[in-house]
Amino acid sequence: MKEDIIEALTEKDDKAACALAERIASESLDSGKWYEYFDDFSTLLDHPKSLVRNRALHILAANARWDVENKFDSIIDTFLTHITDEKPITARQCIKALAQIGTAQPKHIPKILASLRNADLSEYKNSMRPLIEKDIEMTESILTEFANSTMGNL
Repeated sequence: MKEDIIEALTEKDDKAACALAERIASESLDSGKWYEYFDDFSTLLDHPKSLVRNRALHILAANARWDVENKFDSIIDTFLTHITDEKPITARQCIKALAQIGTAQPKHIPKILASLRNADLSEYKNSMRPLIEKDIEMTESILTEFANSTMGNL
């Protein structure tokens, strides 16, 4: 079954694969039924195709709330590398997903914030850089506000 899911998320029919990823991420907001595939989803973070990486980022972020086995601890560094993914759309997806991860797993907020603040955006075209900077500001704001309201000052 897990091979079928990974195959479906990486198939050439991007419309079907995207629909499946959306369904998994949506269902993961209400239930931990997809968490058992966390390790399989995490293998897609290094996929050569950016659309597949986007799907993995989205699904993993939605499953962060169910991570009772602390599996995120072993992939957080890889996840954070996508803040400066070669594809700006993937970078933007990652940055937005980090707000969801941080609120589900506050222990990662300091590392997330440090990575956002240290991100080198110089490789992005001038047309994309302001959008990425705005995404970073938004995620920083969400995580800082969340951390201050739940954990005290960062």
